[in-house]
Amino acid sequence: MTGGSLMRSVERDWVRLSLIAWLCIAIYFVHDRWVGIHYLQLGDTDDNMRLMQVRAWLSGQGWYDLRQYRLNPPSGYDIHWTRIVDLPIAGLIVLLRPFVGAREAEMLACGIAPLLPLSIAILGLGATVRRLVSPYAWPLAIALLLCCSATLLMYMPERIDHHGWQLAMLSLTVAGLSDPKGVRGGAIVGLASAVSLAIGLEMLPYAAIAGAILALRWIWDRAEAQRLSIYALCLGAGSGLGYALFASYGNAVPRCDALTPVWLSVMVMAGALLFALAWVNPANRWVRLALAIAAGAVIVIGFALVFPQCLGRPEQASPELQKNWLNMIREARPIYVHPFRVAFPVAIMPVVGVIGAIVATWRARGTALGAAWATVLLFVTGAALLLLWQARAGPAAQMLAVPGAVALAWLLIPYLQAQRSPLVRVLGTVAVILLVGSGLFAGLAFRFLPIDRPTKRVQIIDRASGSCPTMTALSPLNRYPAQTIFSFVDLGPRIITITHHNAVAGPYHRNGDAILDVQHAFSGTPENFRAIAKRHGASLLLICPNMAESTIYRVRAPGGFYDQLAHRKTFDWLEPLPLPAKSPLRLWRIK
Repeated sequence: MTGGSLMRSVERDWVRLSLIAWLCIAIYFVHDRWVGIHYLQLGDTDDNMRLMQVRAWLSGQGWYDLRQYRLNPPSGYDIHWTRIVDLPIAGLIVLLRPFVGAREAEMLACGIAPLLPLSIAILGLGATVRRLVSPYAWPLAIALLLCCSATLLMYMPERIDHHGWQLAMLSLTVAGLSDPKGVRGGAIVGLASAVSLAIGLEMLPYAAIAGAILALRWIWDRAEAQRLSIYALCLGAGSGLGYALFASYGNAVPRCDALTPVWLSVMVMAGALLFALAWVNPANRWVRLALAIAAGAVIVIGFALVFPQCLGRPEQASPELQKNWLNMIREARPIYVHPFRVAFPVAIMPVVGVIGAIVATWRARGTALGAAWATVLLFVTGAALLLLWQARAGPAAQMLAVPGAVALAWLLIPYLQAQRSPLVRVLGTVAVILLVGSGLFAGLAFRFLPIDRPTKRVQIIDRASGSCPTMTALSPLNRYPAQTIFSFVDLGPRIITITHHNAVAGPYHRNGDAILDVQHAFSGTPENFRAIAKRHGASLLLICPNMAESTIYRVRAPGGFYDQLAHRKTFDWLEPLPLPAKSPLRLWRIK
């Protein structure tokens, strides 16, 4: 194949070639993480709970019943998710089970399912950079996506929770914002936002930013009315359809943490008002601005009057639960309060992406690409600023930085390669590669350089937190008859996933009473623990010494029940039960 025909293929067949690249990436990650796949190393509590939801559904639990009855039995735990993300996992299990058996099918499904939305993310970013940078720039977008360490973690095998799918919808959103065809672009943004909201509310701020940007674009240019009207219809109708098809029984009440009647009303009203604005479409820009402000005021004031319970935190947790649990969640804190070795690799890529988008917007001013780049600049800047609110915005901020980083590299590398000095050509190009791939290189640097290294105490905690939830550590519990285990909140989902036992609590805000019961039991007196365990029907006690959660009980309540256990104090109503010699866990029967 000649150089010219190769470039034509890169331009013409970019979708097929992107999917081939995705397939190669997926095969590599499955091979690289095969041990974790084989041992079902679902590292996050939400991944374990997602698998339990799929198991329950495949075992006959109702489509709209998302209570997890093996946590806090017999009433169970009300989970605020939907079954959208359950579908590909369950589909893979059902497809593979006749060929490899039930266990292997489940194992492979958990390894493969997270990689499926990565294909959408690759296509979304590829479409964006082809429009904004060059028809030949999409391979660079794939390469830089692989440098987004925080983003890639959401797509790794075993990361079966919903974040990868929501990031995929976000990639489609930025593609829709940059689409020169108004009808198609508006439809993509509206539908992607609706799907993301039906999955969960984590991307609500991004959906709001995207809607505001489309409104601003219409205010500036009334020719954008068609894009805005299609977006509004797709947002309202898509949200309604998502609610009808996927809202659980628990989400059919006006709660604030999911696509319940609360947020469904907001989306439908926002869609109706934006459609009305686009239909009226006054010629005067100031009139359009006034109407948009009035529509925004109607939504905000109406929300405050009709749903005053949702003006605070969406979890609607009690003050005690907020203080002792929600406020302790690390990813819910701003990026600047995290250790430098954690914060810098996450934040540097979004900064580079914003700078690149600024440069590209300035260079495109006065051209057909100017409005598209300005739209993307506003979106990626908003995503980067959300890091100042919560560190969990890192994966989205890194992914959305890719178009700006591609634009920067596309500008600087040809310029440097045209210089006469070989030193400038080589060192300059290396510097640009390090800059645009800064997230990956910063992470590697911190891994090998003695910068802000964790203390020995932190290393001990990390080691315990990593070893206790393993299949090797928990499987021996299956030698005991199935019963309810009283353990740490963060161990609950893993216990019910790996063993046949039930657990008392898991880290889910709708069941805050059980979370507080666990905290009170470990922090209070031995007698108080025994009473709470009896109330929950728990007959086994399981702890993981030095696990992160255990340190909280020792610090908050020196001399409390857990602190006494940690100091090896014995109680006549606790009978030690044997576990393998090197087990990191300790187990008792509660008499």
